[in-house]
Amino acid sequence: MATLYIRGGIVVNADRAFKADVITQNGTIIAVGDNLTAPAGATVVDALGQYVMPGGIDPHTHMQLPFMGTTTMDDFYTGTAAGLAGGTTTIIDFVIPNPQQNILEAYQTWRGWAEKAASDYSFHVAITWWDETVKRDMGTLVQQEGVNSFKHFMAYKNAIMCDDETLVNSFKRCMELGAMPTVHAENGELVFLLQKQVAEMGITGPEGHPLRPPHRWGVTAGGGRSGQPRHRHCRRAECADLRGACQLH
Repeated sequence: MATLYIRGGIVVNADRAFKADVITQNGTIIAVGDNLTAPAGATVVDALGQYVMPGGIDPHTHMQLPFMGTTTMDDFYTGTAAGLAGGTTTIIDFVIPNPQQNILEAYQTWRGWAEKAASDYSFHVAITWWDETVKRDMGTLVQQEGVNSFKHFMAYKNAIMCDDETLVNSFKRCMELGAMPTVHAENGELVFLLQKQVAEMGITGPEGHPLRPPHRWGVTAGGGRSGQPRHRHCRRAECADLRGACQLH
C-alpha cells in the first residue's frame, strides 16, 4: 500500500479536535503533527477545512440475515459499502445459528457471506441451544477465531429464544473463556401471546409491531415494571456468578 499524506485537516480524537497533518503507511498512522514533511512518493490529500477522524465501528448489524421466513435487504457488500459512504469502516455482525445447528458451521457460513464485504468486519455469535458440543465450540471460536462476545435472545419463541438452562450454561462458559455475554432482554412468552392477540385483531402489518411489547398492555410481571425481563436476566447472571459482566441490548 502507498504512503498517504493528509495535509491541513482537523484531526478529531476522543479528547480533542485540532489542526494537523497525518501520514499513514501501509494502512497504519505513523505521524500526526503540524507542518509535517511529505515522504517521498507519498500521495498527498488536501484536507483543508475537512475533518479527519477514525473510521466508525457499528457493533450491531444484520447483513443478509435469514430470519423467520425473511432475509434482511442488505448483503455484506451493499451494507458495508453504504456504511463506508458515511464513515463506518468496521461492522460487527451476528452469526445466528438455527436451534440444533452446529455453531462452527453457522460461523463458517457467515464468514463465506462476508467475503464480499467492502469494509472490515467481525462477529458476535448467538447461542440458541445447548449441549457439550456448543460448550466445546465456544472455546474454539474464542481461542482460534477471535470471537469474544456471545448473544442470547429472550424473545422469538419457537425460533431462537433461549431457555434458562441455555442461558446459565452459556454465561458460565463465557466466564471461563473471558468472553462477553450479551442479552436481548424481553419476556418472550408474553410477547408471543400478545403477537397472537394483535393478529386476531386483524393487525398484520408493521403498525402492529409497537403494540406487542407487554408493557404496552400492562401485563408485565414483577409489579408491572417494564424492566422485569432485565431483572430475570440479572438473576440468571447471579446464578452463573457473572454479575456486572453481561451487556443488555
